[in-house]
Amino acid sequence: MTVTVRFAPSPTGRIHIGNARTALFNWLFAQKHRGRFIQRFDDTDTARSKQEFADAILYDLHWLGVFQDATEYQSRRIGAYDAAVERLKAAGVLYACYETPEELDLRRKVRRTRGLPPVYGREALALTPEEIAQHEADGRRPHWRFLLPNFTSDPAQPERTDIHWDDLVRGEETVDLASVSDPVLVREDGTYLYTLPSVVDDIDMGVTHVIRGDDHVTNTGVQIALFRALGAQPPVFGHHNLLTTTSGEGLSKRTGALSIEGLREAGIEPMAVASLAVLIGTSENVEAVPTMAELARRFDPAATSKSAAKFDPDELLVLNRALLHHMPFGQVRDRLMVLGISGERAEPFWMAVRGNLDKLADAASWWRIVNQGPQEQPDFSEEDREFLRMAFDLLPEEPWSDTIWKDWTAKVKEETGRKGKALFMPMRLALTGLPSGPELADLLPLLGREGTLARRP
Repeated sequence: MTVTVRFAPSPTGRIHIGNARTALFNWLFAQKHRGRFIQRFDDTDTARSKQEFADAILYDLHWLGVFQDATEYQSRRIGAYDAAVERLKAAGVLYACYETPEELDLRRKVRRTRGLPPVYGREALALTPEEIAQHEADGRRPHWRFLLPNFTSDPAQPERTDIHWDDLVRGEETVDLASVSDPVLVREDGTYLYTLPSVVDDIDMGVTHVIRGDDHVTNTGVQIALFRALGAQPPVFGHHNLLTTTSGEGLSKRTGALSIEGLREAGIEPMAVASLAVLIGTSENVEAVPTMAELARRFDPAATSKSAAKFDPDELLVLNRALLHHMPFGQVRDRLMVLGISGERAEPFWMAVRGNLDKLADAASWWRIVNQGPQEQPDFSEEDREFLRMAFDLLPEEPWSDTIWKDWTAKVKEETGRKGKALFMPMRLALTGLPSGPELADLLPLLGREGTLARRP
């Protein structure tokens, strides 16, 4: 058996870090088991689904390092769903209902007042041919419900029917089919809701593991019943916890909260996003993992907590810094060239500044400082100016050794009597215009003697 998973968003907006969590869980699971990852677009909502969103989702996933073995669109598979509907009708487990939303709402209220669960009472099964003809004459069109196998002989008398599965994330799970309504599979206009196309696709595409958010746990009992009604073995299910903001709010692709597009444009590295999305809310420490291969080795769906995972977007910056601080030059060479950073000094420059970057784009500012000097001239006291004039007079002639900074400051200390912050801070401000930054021992060789003397106050 080849492990086959799928990520099946509706292409109605850009994906956010919560959606990416599900995609990554599936892709990493496939990587661990040398399986297949199917990108499936649940685009049966023709009014809201757009190809531009599907293309954008693919772009976002590729940026994260998630690549599909196949791409499918539900809108191109309507014939398969039509055939499944006919099979279910022939088996007597898909039945027509004519209630309006208002009538259904009233029935739910009545059941609540009687102390009964607000599930559909299967009244449509008792309709006579004359009543059906009258509904049709009145212009009503039926929606179609799946008859859940939660009764012995009389559908009007449902009884507790437990569906069990060993959840990949949550362990043993149970759903009582008597506690849920027969799901609507087909709308009045003939279009399909989520449940039927999803199950038919999973069967036809050989999906072996369904990994998704835990907001689908209740749906699972219904879907297992539908798999069996279509003569198929249900896949293994796994339901991971959802991500929320620090205030506990859910994420929505409609509002664009923490969208992958927004994080990319903000300069966050893809592995920072992937590391946080996968590791937060698990027993693993949240830290910057440099490669997808390493993240796949560490990934364990069973290590995921059952409770929602709250996270602070500032954590992304922490991970971003950690990744940049250890990123080899070869990995960023092309991106630095886009920023105008190239030539024989590019690599030693990167090695000098990477430990002080929040985002890679910040390297451009340090490149300007190295090549053009401080962007703003510091306001030195007269005492510091006099000190710096003496210090620059003591700058050794070239060629310089690797110890040039140590040699220069030792000589300055000896001649001026200054030490510690009183010595180093004015020199740092003169050379960079900033009170903190990369080690001056690494920057000085990049400046050269001429470039260094040009910064003399």
